[in-house]
Amino acid sequence: MTALLEVQGVSKRFGGLQAVGDVSFTLQEGEILGLIGPNGAGKTTLFNLVNGVYKTDTGSIIFSGKNITGRSPDQVVHLGLARTHQIVRPLNGMSVLENVIVGACYGREYQSLRAARATALEVLEQVGMASRANSPAHSLTLAFKKRLEVARALAARPKLLLLDEVLAGLNPTEIAQMIDLIRKIRDSGVSVFMIEHVMQAIMNLSDRILVLNLGHKIAEAPPAEVVKNPDVVEAYLGFPDIVDKLRGAS
Repeated sequence: MTALLEVQGVSKRFGGLQAVGDVSFTLQEGEILGLIGPNGAGKTTLFNLVNGVYKTDTGSIIFSGKNITGRSPDQVVHLGLARTHQIVRPLNGMSVLENVIVGACYGREYQSLRAARATALEVLEQVGMASRANSPAHSLTLAFKKRLEVARALAARPKLLLLDEVLAGLNPTEIAQMIDLIRKIRDSGVSVFMIEHVMQAIMNLSDRILVLNLGHKIAEAPPAEVVKNPDVVEAYLGFPDIVDKLRGAS
């Protein structure tokens, strides 16, 4: 496989807090890379560095062969890197279809309104929301708002999709449906980098797992190796239920 994303020694400090410290990793084309770690480990900060919300203090980010260090989110999405957010952010004054059209218009292909509408309808079919195209975005349940986040990002035609806790707040049936959707997204040719706290799900979904603790990388390996890593178990010692889930995932 070819490296699609290469993060090399990135760091980010907020005043006296080292949020991310000298983190390096790669993500391969066609891969699902999971990102886990205790609360406050620096996971979302790392996402924000990759997609340009924050500027790195040190290090570089190479995406699809281009150095994107210091580029803004709108520049990054035009290169084919899109994301969802932990807190869903639908455009509440618009319909579901209009929300997804926005993603297509401002994505990698700079689509016209006509082309964007066709893309949006295709993506809504892909995520199982075609029947809700004309529904107001604010009327959706949390599960469908999360699907809408994914649809809007997919409409940008990304090569890499960053998913920030898309399973949070979902019931077991909704989690199973979202897992199936993520696998289908990867099978369609879009690589995935995802933060998740639903341990069993991310261990089953991911080809490899990256683990952060206190802003530093403590492991990067296939799930079967990560769950046996003593540094990972130690990082979660304050969360016995998660330790049990880690051990159960092995």
